Order: sequence, then structure tokens, then C-alpha cells
Amino acid sequence: MAKKNQEEQVQEEIQAEEEAQDFAGENPDEKPAAETEEVDPMADLKQQLADKEDAVLRAQAEIQNIQTRNARELANIRKYDGQKLAEAILPVVDNLERALAVETDGNEQVAQIHKGVEITLKTLKSALDANGIKEVGQVGDEFDPNTMQGVQTVPVEGELKADQVANVLQKGYMLQDRVIRPAMVAVAQ
Repeated sequence: MAKKNQEEQVQEEIQAEEEAQDFAGENPDEKPAAETEEVDPMADLKQQLADKEDAVLRAQAEIQNIQTRNARELANIRKYDGQKLAEAILPVVDNLERALAVETDGNEQVAQIHKGVEITLKTLKSALDANGIKEVGQVGDEFDPNTMQGVQTVPVEGELKADQVANVLQKGYMLQDRVIRPAMVAVAQ
């Protein structure tokens, strides 16, 4: 309230000086340097206040942007934290699957080893699945260039249609919505 009274007093003084100048025949728009110094401190303070308020708002906005960006980056880190481990384990899964593809030929010892490899592979796949790592690229799936790499084309046979996966040469894997390794497939044409 005191500021209002001061502003009103300043305005009244300015009007009184303008009226005095009009009587003296001076141009009211041309003010002597002494008068501008009297009015300028208030205007200067108002401008400084507006500048500081603007700077505070900009700083608050920048802090909010930094917090949002950090939260998003932290969410991505948590979401994809197992990617390096998964990339290292996938060749192990491939090798275990190749080992299971070998015939046992009725040998009891080889059959026991085969059974152990099968259990190990099953456990490893369930661990990958529990951590959000899924296989992509099955025979009969529509070819998806985002998750599959077509390395060859084959003629359409049987129930397959054009642009479907005819053969999987190497399984692909995804972590959440990110491709860790694209599936290498043969596509029916």
C-alpha cells in the first residue's frame, strides 16, 4: 500500500511538472535530464524485477526439463539393463540348441548328456523370458523387417504365403521393445 501511495505521488509530481512546463511554453515531451533521473529509478526497478522474475521462471522450467529427462533416461536404463548380458548369453543358447540337434544313436551316456543339455537350455530360456527377452522369427510368421533379416528367398510351398518366414536360420531376440538380435530368415516369395 505504501508503494501505491509512492507511485501516486510520483505520478502527481510528474503531472504538476508537465503543467508547469506547459505554462512556461516548453514542450512537455522534452524533459530535462534531471526529470528523467527522478522517474527512471522506479521504472528501472520495475524492469529489473520483471527480468529477475523471468529468469526465475526460466530456471524453474530448465530444472523441470532436466528432471523429466533424467526420469526418462533412468526408466530406459532400468528397462534395458539386461541387454549386454543377454547379448553375451544368446550364443550359449544357440550352442545348446545345436547340441540338442545331434542324434543320440541309442547310446545311454549320450542320452543322459542330451537330457542335461535339454534341462540347462530350458532353465536358461525361462531366465531370459523372466527378464523380458523374447524370441522372434518363427516359421509361418509374416516377415517383419524391423525384427528380421531376410538373407534369402525361397519359392512358396505348401501352406506358406508370400512374405512369410519359410525357414529360420538363426533365432532373433527382443528385450522389451528393442531388438537385441534380428532373426536371420528365409522368406517365401
